[in-house]
Amino acid sequence: MPNFLPNTTILVPQGAEYKAVCRGLSGVTSSIPTVVAIPVGMKPLLKYLQQGQFLAPSRVLIMGICGSLSDRYTVGDIVLYQDCVYQGKRLECDRTFTAQLHSALRKDAINSVSLYSPPNLVKSLTSDRVIWSAAEKRRLGEMAADVVDMEGFTALEFFNAAGVTVAMLRVVSDDCQHDIPDLTPAINSDGSLNPFPLAMGMLRQPLAATRLIRGSLTALKVLKQVTNHLFSGNKLE
Repeated sequence: MPNFLPNTTILVPQGAEYKAVCRGLSGVTSSIPTVVAIPVGMKPLLKYLQQGQFLAPSRVLIMGICGSLSDRYTVGDIVLYQDCVYQGKRLECDRTFTAQLHSALRKDAINSVSLYSPPNLVKSLTSDRVIWSAAEKRRLGEMAADVVDMEGFTALEFFNAAGVTVAMLRVVSDDCQHDIPDLTPAINSDGSLNPFPLAMGMLRQPLAATRLIRGSLTALKVLKQVTNHLFSGNKLE
């Protein structure tokens, strides 16, 4: 098991994703990495990083959940980013750090538990809004991207400029076959979630909301267990 602890800081979107990572680390008895809750979305994240609210580490691991843009990746799949694309610009994650993570999560390392497949190396797209419709997901997937999130490119661009090594590990929470609620209006300018628009967005599309909740719960469970495995050496259960 490679040692991920020295000088590694985990950045994870605030809310349920942050809580899942913290739960994954709660059983770790050795020294644990610093975990930082970051705002949701590109602009709020850039503002947060520019304010320099934490000391720049030598290595950053971005964790969280993401949406699938391809039939190849479904809810609960673990993905490691090779690169991030935004508006035609492409940035690569650190290959060595990514390879270490991939090795630590290969099938024999997780005790061949059938529920969890080894991590997939994927190409990611960063969006400044929620990609909610299945049709748009599939269209974006045809543009050589496998998954989508709202922070990846911003984080990679910022830390690359600072000379910080970056890898990204996420878990798929929604597939490309079904719509999810459009929750973009629920994201405040500071990257926090506004409960009332969030609830209204869910109520307007109850079937899509139920599907998203189920997928998110599955993804968050995997995220918690992957975190625990990486930093404790335990088998995934």
